[in-house]
Parts: sequence; structure tokens; C-alpha cells
Amino acid sequence: MQRQFFAQVARLPAQIPTEVERIRAEPTATDPAAVVDDFLPPELRVPTHDQLGGRMTSWQQPLVFDSELVACAECGVYRGWVILSTRDQIWLRCPAGHQQRETRLDTAWYNRHTGPADSTHATFEDCLRHLGH
Repeated sequence: MQRQFFAQVARLPAQIPTEVERIRAEPTATDPAAVVDDFLPPELRVPTHDQLGGRMTSWQQPLVFDSELVACAECGVYRGWVILSTRDQIWLRCPAGHQQRETRLDTAWYNRHTGPADSTHATFEDCLRHLGH
């Protein structure tokens, strides 16, 4: 099988049509292509990750990891979270405003469980208001 395969591969260069060789031999045009500004206008561009301080989303249902219900360390609330993703860390914010780092989550988890951003905000407080906190 290998001998047959290598024999077929060896015959491939002879099977290239002469038209292909003629096209390869022709000089290509060196005229510069016209520059078209087809990039989105600034008001329609999405900020890149390095332009954002972080991302956040609301998460109404309880979070359970390794059969353990995640609750706020200060007030015991276990639903109605805001999940913050910043600097490769995940933080949970309860409805009362307490924040705690969640080491069992990572940015990959956040990206898998959230959709595209529907808006951007200049301040952390503006984003919290947008999410209803």
C-alpha cells in the first residue's frame, strides 16, 4: 500500500495541466489595490478586551460547585448574583453589595456561560444600575 501511495505521489507533478504552469509563469500585476475604508465606524465598534476594565453579568439562579451551594460569606444569600470577570479573576457580588472572589470559576467558565455584551458603561456603578443592582 505504501509503495502504491508513493508511486502515485511521484506521478502527481506530471499531472499538473500546462495551463497552470503558464499562469504561474506570467508576471503578476504590481498595481497597488485601491484602499477601501470598510472598517466599522467608531460608534459601531466593540471594545477589545484590553480596552475594558472587566465584564459582568447577572446570574439569578443559585450557583452549585462540587455539590456545594455558593452563598454570600457575609449575609448568606445564594441567588441573584452579579458575576464579575476582571484580570483573569471571577468575583461574585450579592444583591446586598458584598463581594467575594470565587476561585472555582475562571474566565473560560464565564465565557461559556455568558452571551455577547449588550452594552458598555463608563463606570462600575453604571453597569450595576444597568443590571438592576
